[in-house]
Amino acid sequence: MSRPPLVALGGYVALAAVHVTAQLAEAEKTANATQVLLMPLLAVALVLLAGTGPRLVRLTLVALAFSWLGDSVPRLLDGDPAFLAMVGFFLLAQATYIVAFRPYAGRSVLTGPRPVLAAYLIPTAALMALTLPGAGVLAPAVLVYGGCLLAMALLASGVHPLAWAGGAVFAVSDALIALGAFADGFEETTLGSAAVMATYTLAQLLIVLGVVARTRADGAAR
Repeated sequence: MSRPPLVALGGYVALAAVHVTAQLAEAEKTANATQVLLMPLLAVALVLLAGTGPRLVRLTLVALAFSWLGDSVPRLLDGDPAFLAMVGFFLLAQATYIVAFRPYAGRSVLTGPRPVLAAYLIPTAALMALTLPGAGVLAPAVLVYGGCLLAMALLASGVHPLAWAGGAVFAVSDALIALGAFADGFEETTLGSAAVMATYTLAQLLIVLGVVARTRADGAAR
């Protein structure tokens, strides 16, 4: 790997560490400033590593752009509009990942042993059971988002083991958000918010690295 991609990836990891530390320290200005830089830096790393030609890379860049909007736009709003904006943009990001990963469904856990598939379905059902009663009028949105998140995680398993891990960690990150927002006994805390961002930044990194590996493998096969 050449120097520029290494610098971009290292910068992303360092920035993510600063952001999570700022959240733990309740340094709001630093946390806000670093969060809006995370996805652009990761997108730069992806382009340096894989170019912009392959369909999988282009769609991943679109998903990262929607993720950036989900990170940024809610900071301009308050209350329910901010939460809905976050959910809306990340729903678009998940939908884009689904489209990107769909060609690899034949390699995914969807075609594997049923116990592996159950390992996704059972926790998702449990999460819905915990969060839907407290979601109120947002229950349909939670259900739709949960379904898209599950589909993304399942399809990511067909891209590459790194993307598989990234999809699973992404599901954990969003589950923490849902529990903090809607489930009794899971109120939002500083530690919980830091855990959300730690898992989120790791998930996006793993997905990008998986996309790069799959793109290179597809290129070598051709």
